[in-house]
Amino acid sequence: MGVVNIGFGNFVNTDRIVAIVNPASAPIKRLREQLEKEGKVIDATQGRKTRAIVIMDSGHVVLSGIAVNTLAERVGQ
Repeated sequence: MGVVNIGFGNFVNTDRIVAIVNPASAPIKRLREQLEKEGKVIDATQGRKTRAIVIMDSGHVVLSGIAVNTLAERVGQ
């Protein structure tokens, strides 16, 4: 079991990550809106711009202020 820093002192379990995606695409925006209504969005941006969305195997999404490429590199280490 490993963890990855998704920014500002927040960590997620790497074994539970399904995908790390860019928040700008329309399908991802719809997914985020739907999950916000269901209470399955975890905002770890500390009030900053959302630069990546981490999709978890539990059906939750985690919003991160760290860029997608940076998170992917951190997970790959």
